[in-house]
Amino acid sequence: MGNKLRVIIAAAGLGSRMKSDINKQYMLLAGKPVLYHSLKVFNEIEVVDEIIVVAHLDEIDYCQKNIIDKYEFAKVTKLIPGGKERQESVRKGLENLDSRTNLVAVHDGARPLLESKLVMKIYDEAREHGAAIPGVLAKETLKIIDNNNFIKETLDRSHIVTIQTPQIFNYQELVKAYHLATEDNFKGTDDASIYEKYVGKVKLVIGDSTNIKITNPEDIIFAEQLMLAKNSELR
Repeated sequence: MGNKLRVIIAAAGLGSRMKSDINKQYMLLAGKPVLYHSLKVFNEIEVVDEIIVVAHLDEIDYCQKNIIDKYEFAKVTKLIPGGKERQESVRKGLENLDSRTNLVAVHDGARPLLESKLVMKIYDEAREHGAAIPGVLAKETLKIIDNNNFIKETLDRSHIVTIQTPQIFNYQELVKAYHLATEDNFKGTDDASIYEKYVGKVKLVIGDSTNIKITNPEDIIFAEQLMLAKNSELR
């Protein structure tokens, strides 16, 4: 039990920026739903022994029939309705895990290009440090602006990273952090920000620039090109 990893897939978002009648998690990428790709990775990782999918209430039946059952994701033990916001959805996922859980990964269902080798790097660091997340160094110049859109400050991008998922934590510590955040009505921008505020330091693992999140319509096209490029490299 101590070496096992349990996973929460956050897939309850409506994705209004996609301008589509189909939520982004169920749009097709290389002939399969976006959510399928993330589930496939975790379902095949040996240390993962349980996956909980958090979906929108209106899409529970669709997700069960068209993804979990259709593709026989045996490690998915629960499919539960999410909350109004991602933070509430993750909290519900945490509440549905056994209290004996050691490490938990939280992943965006709309990040379909995840690779198992990155998961294992994060997992190894989380086992040692209690919390680990992937991130890539900023490539472009970043500036802070004021309320009138004038530049206030140019940031040193050598110390700035763009954060990704999965983020992996000691389960009991993350549950504690979420409980305190609920009491304080604190809204974090990601799971790590909640952990940082109430528990402590989080270890950064250099992520993968192709581990993109599907947010806009053009992201599907870009993701398909990345997937084709990766497949050609493996041949």
